[in-house]
Amino acid sequence: MQTPTLNELSELLKSNQENGYSIKKVAPRKVIASAILMSSDSLMIVLSVLASVFIRNLFFTPVASFELYLKILPVIVPLFLLAFYMRGLYPGFGVDAIEEVRNIFYTNSIIYGLMAGFTFFVNDFWDFSRLSFLLSWGITFAMIPLGRSIVKKILCEKSWWGIPVVIIGAGNAGKEVINSLRKHKTLGLRPIVAVDDNVDTWGYIEGIPVIGGLDVIPELQKKLNIEQSIVAMPNVQSELQRKIILKYSKYFENTIVIPYLFGISTIWVSSREFGGILGLEVKQKLLNKTAQLQKRVFDIVLASILTVLSIPIFCVLAIHIWLDSKGKILFKQTRMGIKDSRFKIIKFRTMHTDAEERLVDLLEKNPKLKAEYEIYHKMNDDPRLTRIGKFLRKYSFDELPQFWNVIKGEMSLIGPRAYIPWEKIKMNGNEEMILQVKPGISGLWQVTDRNDSSFEERIMIDIYYIRNWSMFLDLYILAKTIKVVITGKGG
Repeated sequence: MQTPTLNELSELLKSNQENGYSIKKVAPRKVIASAILMSSDSLMIVLSVLASVFIRNLFFTPVASFELYLKILPVIVPLFLLAFYMRGLYPGFGVDAIEEVRNIFYTNSIIYGLMAGFTFFVNDFWDFSRLSFLLSWGITFAMIPLGRSIVKKILCEKSWWGIPVVIIGAGNAGKEVINSLRKHKTLGLRPIVAVDDNVDTWGYIEGIPVIGGLDVIPELQKKLNIEQSIVAMPNVQSELQRKIILKYSKYFENTIVIPYLFGISTIWVSSREFGGILGLEVKQKLLNKTAQLQKRVFDIVLASILTVLSIPIFCVLAIHIWLDSKGKILFKQTRMGIKDSRFKIIKFRTMHTDAEERLVDLLEKNPKLKAEYEIYHKMNDDPRLTRIGKFLRKYSFDELPQFWNVIKGEMSLIGPRAYIPWEKIKMNGNEEMILQVKPGISGLWQVTDRNDSSFEERIMIDIYYIRNWSMFLDLYILAKTIKVVITGKGG
């Protein structure tokens, strides 16, 4: 396939024939995306306020007046939209999900705090329900991200969604950036072209044309009206990279630089300045004692609530397991815990009682299954599963008894994978960081790649989680876990 010229690429993109993305009418795309997201946010806010009053009236008297809350909606909704706009959430292209949730939480808390204070100065102050305000705060925080997630999932498949991005550097780093942006289309950064001075890279990488050297950037930006660039040349000498950034970043509104960080490309760092010198700060956030205390409180409260609510499900599943095959209802297995300790993880039994013997026989007779097991340490279509076991694995119901592990303090609701002791030798020294925190029932890799990721990739995702932990990240993973459990995706 011949690489298109700049003029040919421009025509292809305008006619929406390259990578399913069109650059035609660049300006309105932000307006359209913003308008749709504003509509979604407004609807979620209105529904949240009305739902809070409805729930409150179910349990308490005298009933709160819906009309009273309808009067304050014309104030609350514009405040939210203005605050979100100022925080860069309209259209929010390039804002990742965790940052979006953080912005929504702070905005939500500030506005409802202001509204609660405002009610003290109105004549019908005593008619407002404090419980309704509290419920509104919680429901709004849940509903707005949900609405945005649905909207973005639909819109990201449209040819006009997102802004065009040029990748400066077509080596391995450039390839990784392109793959990542195409995988996370809801982010709204659409790679459409790459440039590199190395003629050997010219052609296509992952379907994206590499049309020439860096000297084409000025004309490229002018013809295609590209606002964003990503410099993906981490192995280039620092002085040359500095010159490239200074020379070409002026053509774009925003430029992101992918740095070289000791061969690790999957961590999130923050910038620090020391008297004009730029530093990149790498944190292990979950190793902080305050963070661990926050997680422990969160775990105890939520795991206790979920245990009580799950009792009827426990009973039904236990009966089905008992009727389906011989053996104990619960299965216990030794796993590595915090500080390289050992504990018994509790699950509903999903396999026949002679599963270990069957595994040895299966791997000896089937080289394909053996290769799969060595990469993923599990099998997608495991013949050792019982009938009810397949259902439990698909929807992750087998992990419900682990709430008891959380309450005991052996596990966390969200965290790295609970590794088996024999896997330690394959962790290549990364266990020194991973085993400093409690393993989780769910985690980042479970809600992203699930069974599609290799053992080594799961290790790196777990390290990423430890370094970049926040309560917002845990809430994001928790929400994604609910979605994964409901759909059974990747189980």
